[in-house]
Amino acid sequence: MYPTDVSVITTYRCQMRCQMCNIWQYPTDPKKEIRPKELEILPKLKFVNLTGGEPFQRLDLEDIVAVCFDKAPRVVISTSGWHVDRIIHLAERFPNIGIRISIEGLSQKNDELRGRPGGFDRGLKTLLTLREMGIKDIGFGCTVSNNNSRDMLALYQLSKALRLEFATAAFHNSYYFHKSDNEITNKDIVCADFQNLIEQLLREKHPKAWFRAFFNLGLINYIRGGKRMLPCEAGSTNFFIEPYGEVYPCNGLEAAIWKESMGNIRDYTSFDELWNSEQAQKVRSLVRTCPKNCWMVGTAAPVMNKYIQYPLKWVLQNKLRSLRGKSVCIDKIPYYNVGQDPKQGDLDYSRGGVPSACSDVQNDEKLK
Repeated sequence: MYPTDVSVITTYRCQMRCQMCNIWQYPTDPKKEIRPKELEILPKLKFVNLTGGEPFQRLDLEDIVAVCFDKAPRVVISTSGWHVDRIIHLAERFPNIGIRISIEGLSQKNDELRGRPGGFDRGLKTLLTLREMGIKDIGFGCTVSNNNSRDMLALYQLSKALRLEFATAAFHNSYYFHKSDNEITNKDIVCADFQNLIEQLLREKHPKAWFRAFFNLGLINYIRGGKRMLPCEAGSTNFFIEPYGEVYPCNGLEAAIWKESMGNIRDYTSFDELWNSEQAQKVRSLVRTCPKNCWMVGTAAPVMNKYIQYPLKWVLQNKLRSLRGKSVCIDKIPYYNVGQDPKQGDLDYSRGGVPSACSDVQNDEKLK
């Protein structure tokens, strides 16, 4: 089975100095980064995310985008928005491009967390200019850490007022971020703010917002250390390519737990050869028992789509609750057993306990 989604980490170079990410301290050598021509090995896909570091540090980014649009109908770039002119120029050539500006709060909080004065202003200027140009697939991406969840709610209101997309994340530890101490400590406050966001999303008229509410429920579960709601199929439905061509199942791997490459695109003449290699099969087996309970859009969205009946049931139940003026219950977050290994996404088990008992009836409902 071929994947549907890929994230290409174009570079580890970055001009930002984010508190929750140390990529900028480990920049890649631009002479050794994968070239656009090398990405032609990719199969046909549904979605490509171009990320970094800062993708717009790549002076050949337009050539990379051209290759990616040949492979997938939708290409989205995750960026700080710092390089305003470069972003606008690229959007003029590719009006179907998606742009997500990473903004972690309102002006003061964003610039504090991202380590560069003026970052918020540049990001907002970029989005406003893109909207004026008629670029449709644009919006904010907010990573919640400690003490910025209230600003997340303000950004959501700003995105609604400006008719922009709004994506959320919670900070994680991984080899990718070079962080092992990212932990939300004010959990009650942050989870309450996510609950607030969920209820606002459910009050919207568009079903897309309702499924985003489900995704944000998964973030609450992750922050609390709960067992991952849906299986992780990283390395099967999606994969990452890092700047030197190594293919990883996801960007949440930690060397202290496990970290293995599926192979390097530079070592193969066809993607099929890499994807079906013995090493790739080994990595997929490691994913099936991976104890990390990550909940990032790159690995959550594909399985939400694949096992759509479960998010759909939650959405319908909680949309009805919303229409009746009732709050979303976040005390019992569902776990959906679709036949995955019970050890997967279970932090308690990884610490030497037993697989967590599920608090939801969906635990007994297996997908046939």
